[in-house]
This record gives sequence, structure tokens and C-alpha cells, in this order.
Amino acid sequence: MTGRTALITGGGGPLGRAFALALAGAGARVILVGRSERALADATALVAEGGRRGPYGGV
Repeated sequence: MTGRTALITGGGGPLGRAFALALAGAGARVILVGRSERALADATALVAEGGRRGPYGGV
């Protein structure tokens, strides 16, 4: 997935977070979208904490 970008809807929820971590771990840049800004910020922080590449948050 290196060099690819993944748009994840529901990025603040448990499934969205799991997909974000998996895809970022595989080298993809991830764009998270969802309804809760706080949940998206938390998910983005989790991806970044893992040293994963390119987490981007959005609402």
C-alpha cells in the first residue's frame, strides 16, 4: 500500500480506527472522515503514535 491513499469513512469509530491502523501500517496515507471531531482527533493520534505514515484528520 506504500504510496497509496485511503479515505476511511467512520474513521472515529472502532472499525474505522482498525482499518486506519492496518492501512497506515501497510504504508498507506490515510484520510479519516466522520461525524465526531474529537473521535477523529483520537484516531489520528493513535495512528501517529504507532509511527504510521501520513495520518490526516477531517470532518
